[in-house]
Amino acid sequence: MKKILVANRGEIALRIMRSIKKMGIRSVAVYSEADRNSPHVAFADEAVCLGPAPSNQSYLNGEKIIQACKELGVDGIHPGYGFLSENAFFAEQVEAAGIIFIGPSADAMRVMGSKLAAKECVKQYNIPMVPGIDKAIEDVTMAKKIAKEIGYPILIKASAGGGGKGMRVVDKEEDLAEQMERAISEAKSSFGDGSVFIEKYVTSPRHIEIQVLADNFGNTVHLFERECSIQRRHQKVVEESPSAVVSEEMRRKMGEAAVMVARSCNYTSTGTVEFLVDDKLNFYFLEMNTRLQVEHPVTEMITGLDLVEQQIRIARGERLAFTQEDLKINGHAIELRVYAEDPLNNFLPSIGTLEKYIKPEGEGIRVDDGYEQGMAIPIYYDPMIAKLATHDKDRISAIQKMKQAILDYKIEGVSTTMPFGTFVFNHEAFLSGHFDTHFVKNYYSPEKLLAKQEEDARIAAIVALRYYLEDQKKLSPVENKTTSWKRRLAH
Repeated sequence: MKKILVANRGEIALRIMRSIKKMGIRSVAVYSEADRNSPHVAFADEAVCLGPAPSNQSYLNGEKIIQACKELGVDGIHPGYGFLSENAFFAEQVEAAGIIFIGPSADAMRVMGSKLAAKECVKQYNIPMVPGIDKAIEDVTMAKKIAKEIGYPILIKASAGGGGKGMRVVDKEEDLAEQMERAISEAKSSFGDGSVFIEKYVTSPRHIEIQVLADNFGNTVHLFERECSIQRRHQKVVEESPSAVVSEEMRRKMGEAAVMVARSCNYTSTGTVEFLVDDKLNFYFLEMNTRLQVEHPVTEMITGLDLVEQQIRIARGERLAFTQEDLKINGHAIELRVYAEDPLNNFLPSIGTLEKYIKPEGEGIRVDDGYEQGMAIPIYYDPMIAKLATHDKDRISAIQKMKQAILDYKIEGVSTTMPFGTFVFNHEAFLSGHFDTHFVKNYYSPEKLLAKQEEDARIAAIVALRYYLEDQKKLSPVENKTTSWKRRLAH
């Protein structure tokens, strides 16, 4: 491959292009009219405007992207994440146009894109799954029968779902009909597919995922786990690797299960197998994401691998240059997603201009972003400004480095999730490792965040006053007393 088009925007487009450039390959950016002055556009060797700001007129316009590839002599398309990255039809169109799609096959995407199809695919491998029914259901009477068998609480889930949409927790039978109707309706409006299924609701779950990498020659490895349990609205905010609760034995078993999931659908490229882990550390297959994950930097930091480079090498027909035995965990990495959201107002988007934007720097600090000072956060796309990641020799050191990096990250003009990050990284539940996906519900509120900020400000003021008084003592003039030798001279 001599030229790759990145069919995405912002921080992920820029991050992918850095690897492309490192490999000596030319890059092509695409952009909407709203992103004309974005850093990813300036960084690329060539750039193409796709159309107006709304994504259905720009970043989701697959035909226009493929046409641009033909006109510019592009060899491959990297979709990043979001937009067209898990669109099997787009992947097929790309291949049909004689262009390499840098990702898994359309068939693997289709299987793993449906939670029900994925469950059916991996069933033969005896991979643990949450008790429930593995087929679509709309009949409330049948749903009540299944719920009685597996026991309440239950979880109604959209087969084609993600991000918490089409998902309902039901604690008792009398609520089942209404919640099922809502889940089906939301699934139809969000995904065009109203298929839902029922499974046992794990009351204190952790969300732990395994990164996998597979070439076209049957070689598949896992790159260890990522802990993704700190979430708001069923979406991740904090990720780390390795997990504080996963033992070597558990890591081996989860890794082997993830590799089997990938092999079950002849998967190639990078992918992530997600598991639900209960309070007894039993793990259950949840789903597979058939793309590069937002949180991939923490895996790169602990393994030393460039996952985008690996994707490109696999796409151009290379074998993996390492085996499972070659891979080792080096230290600990943590990532905070810095969103333009107000944690004091239910994490609602905070749209505005970055009046001040200064990034933290230093060894073991990584900022993947797509913004510069003076730029506006557009209302049309995901409000993530950056991914802030830190790496150090152990978990406590990585947390300390993260807290300092947050202090050094200066953003003014919009509210961000950084104060929430500080709240998490100072909380005893997080520090001890004893937390689950209900962290926000159990420990966080805007009032607690305000109280913590006020307490921090009070402590900072006391420390500042103490330093001031100490300095004043040092600077005070020495009292002019008559010395003994002066007295002797007087006599």
